[in-house]
Amino acid sequence: MTKKDKQVADSIFLILAALFISSLVASNLIFQKFFYWEPFGWYRFEISVGILPYPITFLITDILSEIYGKKKANQVVIAGIFASFFSMIIILMADFVPAIDNSPIDNSTFHQVFGLSPLAVFASMMAYLFAQFIDIRIFHFWKNLTNGKHLWLRNNFSTFASQFIDTITVIFLLCTFKILPWHLFSTLLIGGFLFKVLVAVLDTPLLYGAVYLFRKRFNLKINEEILD
Repeated sequence: MTKKDKQVADSIFLILAALFISSLVASNLIFQKFFYWEPFGWYRFEISVGILPYPITFLITDILSEIYGKKKANQVVIAGIFASFFSMIIILMADFVPAIDNSPIDNSTFHQVFGLSPLAVFASMMAYLFAQFIDIRIFHFWKNLTNGKHLWLRNNFSTFASQFIDTITVIFLLCTFKILPWHLFSTLLIGGFLFKVLVAVLDTPLLYGAVYLFRKRFNLKINEEILD
């Protein structure tokens, strides 16, 4: 790989890492709003809006795992953990300082929207930590087993397993911390997991397209990764 190609690859890596971290932090900030979605008419998804940017993080880690390797993907995951905890500290500080009398958002409104975020971030990080590392490990297990072939297999198998672990862990912790009532546990678990499975299936063509462009741009063979 030429020096110019290496610079381009590093720039793309930074962009993907930035998208990953921003999606992760955003999902932790907006999670308290829940919505419903009836795409088929016969099933009603009841899920948090925080789940909307979350599948993006798994798509990005799959792209990084496929093109940049396991080490780079793990680095982005760790960076996401630090970014999330740092955002939690900022939220705690913002919630602590008193609002002035003519502030557009008063103390109680701000606390109602963001006050539970630190607990949510902790619950999300525990789930995220398990899920992302499992996703990367399973992805590379199937990649090595198939010698880099059958991208759809490792993309979906790794995502299905990791998303189930993520969903059940975060909902369990949110219910344990009494952020969510226990009677919603099964509804949110089933709806959240099925939504993530559906998105994982739909984003498979995006993964194939991204991998194709990377291989064409950097002249990579099947199972070949961009080296440091």
